[in-house]
Amino acid sequence: MLLKEYRICMPLSVEEYRIGQLYTISKHSHEESDKGEGVEVVRNEPHVDPVHGEGQFTEKRVHLSSKLPSWARAVVPRIFYITEKAWNYYPYTITEYTCSFLPKFSIHIETKYEDNCGINENIFMMEKNNCDPEVCFLDVAFDDIPERHYRSAEDLRCFSSLKTGRGPLKEGWRESSQPVMCSYKLVGVKFEVWGLQTRVEQFVHKVIRDILLVGHRQAFAWVDEWYAMTLEDVHMTMDEVREYERNTQEATNEKIGLLPPTISIDEVPRAATTRSAPASAPSTPINGDPPEFLSAPKDRPRKKSAPETLTLPEPRERPPPK
Repeated sequence: MLLKEYRICMPLSVEEYRIGQLYTISKHSHEESDKGEGVEVVRNEPHVDPVHGEGQFTEKRVHLSSKLPSWARAVVPRIFYITEKAWNYYPYTITEYTCSFLPKFSIHIETKYEDNCGINENIFMMEKNNCDPEVCFLDVAFDDIPERHYRSAEDLRCFSSLKTGRGPLKEGWRESSQPVMCSYKLVGVKFEVWGLQTRVEQFVHKVIRDILLVGHRQAFAWVDEWYAMTLEDVHMTMDEVREYERNTQEATNEKIGLLPPTISIDEVPRAATTRSAPASAPSTPINGDPPEFLSAPKDRPRKKSAPETLTLPEPRERPPPK
């Protein structure tokens, strides 16, 4: 298993991001979905943990076969999905990813949020040993992202929030911004297949790195869309976000074509007569002989692929030269 710890800072407080996290996940899932591809919401319900208290459990199916690299598409089915299960006890969350086609593949993510610039060196209380995870700082303003994900409106070097007055972000913003928070993510990727383990685990971490960077950029770039929600009573705010979340999930499922079809079934009384096969179907013979349409013709002439004898034309005499 390849284990890495990602630290992503944002010019927000942990309390502010409580709403921004839910809003961003719902909107991002909806925008990334298309007919037959995207995020299908299977379950979204309250959950109580004896240690972490009240939280929210969600189960999603991420349909992304077209987003795989060519070498991976060659070994997986044309249509498959990854199952995401998440337990959100904000500011602590657990997320797991599995794939039914690849039972030896899994991703485990633990997340903790703190109001600092990423200075907590052992937030996950891991014992120091030779397998300490690599720590990766991601800068939402200055780290490169894949070109296909770039949008000028989400470039935090240029973006300025009208409602908060924060931004654009300049060099060294993590040390100078107030407020500032850090999203600590301990990510373990496991793919126990000999010959492919290292390649797949490294590729998945690269994808996760890009997803985390883009997602946290969008969380701040969309701040003016959700920041007003935090100005209301906390309970009303959560109700508003949950209602937005439910509406977005329904729209997302409809967008990728996962609404159940409407079927009406009318009971028709059965006739007392013996049922017969459709008229287009051949009748079943009573005896053991094959039906006529399967029998070979009895007097079929033998095909000749070539003449039995080959006769060559006699050569013509050439006239003597003049």
